[in-house]
Amino acid sequence: MSVWILNPDSPEDVGFPPPEQANTGDGLLAVGGDYSVPRLVEAYSNGIFPWTTWPGYGIGWHCPDPRFVLLPEALHIPKSLDRTLRKHPFEITVDRAFERVITACAAAHRREGVWITDALRDGYVALHRAGHAHSVEAWHDGQLVGGFYGVAVGPVFCGESMFAFVPDASKVAFATMSRALFAAGCPMIDCQVYTDHLARFGAGEMPREEYLTRLHSAIRDGRTMDWSLWGTGGTTGGMTGGETGGAELAAANCSSLKP
Repeated sequence: MSVWILNPDSPEDVGFPPPEQANTGDGLLAVGGDYSVPRLVEAYSNGIFPWTTWPGYGIGWHCPDPRFVLLPEALHIPKSLDRTLRKHPFEITVDRAFERVITACAAAHRREGVWITDALRDGYVALHRAGHAHSVEAWHDGQLVGGFYGVAVGPVFCGESMFAFVPDASKVAFATMSRALFAAGCPMIDCQVYTDHLARFGAGEMPREEYLTRLHSAIRDGRTMDWSLWGTGGTTGGMTGGETGGAELAAANCSSLKP
């Protein structure tokens, strides 16, 4: 197994080795570095994300092969969840409570291994404030009961983690936002690695080479998702820099990722 070591003495050097050189399977590519905004942007723009920690080296950066991806034409809403959506059990918002969402995700998965460390959390909060990371929240009676967060790379959304305090909260948030993103022109949602949960929504495995080709093509198109139009529970969202599109968030709103 060949793994690159990022130079800890050169924080201004945020580059990575070619993602194609990552190991097969979990895709470990490099260790070290930090969670600075420039490094995270560089990583996600090349299909790389932080996932593990390595004693003595720090962050483990991955680009799995195969990649787990949800495409617009593959989106499947299970019948039972579709019935739940029609009952409008939650208010779904965007970027209203990013810090609370990532903190809840960290707490929910701490028993599985602390991959959402305090340093990672701080890095993604900074990434959110820079306009790259976003959260989707589910609310019931004014209380945050579920949600997820991830990173926008041009028109692509890379999901990171989700949580739920009540049944179906994160599922409703994900189904709602998936429909909205795809309606607005998002070409794929990067789910990173296989989970049964996201497989039920239609996500499937894709060879790393194909995933990277699609990602880089989407970035070259120059389009970005205008998350500000969804605001903190707004009704529309769309693309900028290319074809425009709209997505009705409110219609469902009133309704691992790595797990």
